[in-house]
Amino acid sequence: MSAVAVDSIPRPYSRLSIGLHWLMLLLLVAVYAVILLRHEFPRGSDVREALKAWHFSLGLAVFILVGLRAVARLLHRAPPRAHDWNERVAGAMHLALYGFMIAMPLLGWVILSAEGEPVRLFGLALPALTGSNEALAERAETIHEMLGTIGYWLVGLHTAAALFHHYRLRDGVLARMGVR
Repeated sequence: MSAVAVDSIPRPYSRLSIGLHWLMLLLLVAVYAVILLRHEFPRGSDVREALKAWHFSLGLAVFILVGLRAVARLLHRAPPRAHDWNERVAGAMHLALYGFMIAMPLLGWVILSAEGEPVRLFGLALPALTGSNEALAERAETIHEMLGTIGYWLVGLHTAAALFHHYRLRDGVLARMGVR
C-alpha cells in the first residue's frame, strides 16, 4: 500500500464541521469522565452531586451539538466519497454514532423526568418529558447504561478505523478532519 500524495488528499470537511467534530469528542470525553469520577466520592456528597449535574448538562450539550452538526452538514455538504463497501461501513458507523449521541441525552432526560427530578442544562430548567414513573425510569436507566457501554465501542472503533486509514492505508481520511 503506497502513501497518497498530498495533492491527492480528498477535499477536507468545512472548518465548521471539523471544529464541531472535535468539540463533540471533547464533550463526550467530559460526559464519561464526570460520571466515572462521581464514584470516587461518597453518595450524597456535594462533589458527587455536582459531578452528576455536570454529566446531565454536558449530555444535553451533546444533544444540542448534534443538532448544530446536522445544520452544519446541510450548510456544508460532506466531501464526496468513494461508493465502495468501506464507505458503506463508515456510513453505518456514523449513523450508529449519531443515533448514540441523540439517544443517550434523550434517555437521560427521560430518566430524570420519570424520577420526578428537575432537568437542568447548566442551571436552566427544562421541561419534563414525562411524568413520574419509576418503572419507566428503571427501564430507561438500564438502556442508558447499556448504550453507555456500547458508546465506548463505537468511539473506539471509529478511532481505530481513522488510525487504520491514516497509518496503514494512508488515504488522507484524517487529513479531511484537519489532522496532518
